[in-house]
Amino acid sequence: MRESIAVLRSPFTRHADAPLSAAYAAFDQLATMVAVASPQGRCIFANSAFEQVIGLSRRSVQNANLFDWFADAAQMRDTVAAVAGNRFSTSRLEAHLRLPQPSHPDQIPVHVIVNQIDDSPNVVVEIVELQQQTRQDREERSLDQLQANKELIRNLAHEIKNPLGGIRGAAQLLEMEVQSKELTEFTQVIINEADRLQALVDRLLAPHRKVQVVSDVNIHEVCERVRSLILAEFPRGLDFQRDYDISIPDFRGDREQLIQAVLNIAHNATHALRGQIDAGSARITVRTRIARQITIGKQRHRLALELHIEDNGPGVPDEIRDRIFYPLVSGRDGGSGLGLTLAQTFVGQHQGMIECESEPGRTIFRIVIPLP
Repeated sequence: MRESIAVLRSPFTRHADAPLSAAYAAFDQLATMVAVASPQGRCIFANSAFEQVIGLSRRSVQNANLFDWFADAAQMRDTVAAVAGNRFSTSRLEAHLRLPQPSHPDQIPVHVIVNQIDDSPNVVVEIVELQQQTRQDREERSLDQLQANKELIRNLAHEIKNPLGGIRGAAQLLEMEVQSKELTEFTQVIINEADRLQALVDRLLAPHRKVQVVSDVNIHEVCERVRSLILAEFPRGLDFQRDYDISIPDFRGDREQLIQAVLNIAHNATHALRGQIDAGSARITVRTRIARQITIGKQRHRLALELHIEDNGPGVPDEIRDRIFYPLVSGRDGGSGLGLTLAQTFVGQHQGMIECESEPGRTIFRIVIPLP
């Protein structure tokens, strides 16, 4: 556990004529959640990380009661009162943070550090997610995996492609020589299978061959395009919900690549929801949000687009959950195992990443792309 925030000194103490946001602006640069609260728990200030995790705007968080965000409000109330009353200069405790969004019904285990502020009755509350380091490690592994996938795909595709032309050519020559209809059928099998493998190789190599067509991209136009394609295929039995933050700005990217990435994920969801579509209870929700102070591949970004694609299907099978982005790994019969690999490649070409959280009844694919 890293060191707590020290007792605030004069550089962070608000002058009478200084705006509150300016006085605590430095807290927005931190990746951990920080709030300034009164002894009674009124939230005076919340930094960007706090706003992001809670999922509410800063205006909604400020002036709310900080204790309401914790499962054990009494424990937090007693701790804040003890620090504000100068019984302790710093106090630490383990707690559970409650999130108000329906998409996050669970409580987050956190480590809370409460500190005094010089010349003020208020306190600083630092909240560190216990799973934060685990998540960062997972993100780094995901990026390493993406790079390994690229190398594997290139090498595998070239190793397959080189002998394919020879096999197909030999089968064609053999077909011209044989007189038996049965033997001709066998040569046709060879030719057809060679063509199928050639198409597979072309799909593997396509993302690396195709030059990005960079232009201004509106993520909601991308989502609406995917929605129209999915609903055209499943006009009944599927509830496709939208939860958009329309303040998200346009960014530079390849619109077609992003459509394909989101479409691949949504298509996977529809395959998992087949039974529920027939029963009329299937649901896919696409949600867009702004994330702040995001680290991707050890590089920190002030703002990022966060796109969630959520379904209420049975979840990703346990046996492939850690390998779903590997090429040729599929959770369904007849699947090519390329959809998520290509989605990861396309998002990676936008300096972004994809994560997956899955349990029965709730699967979320989270796409994060840096914004300028």
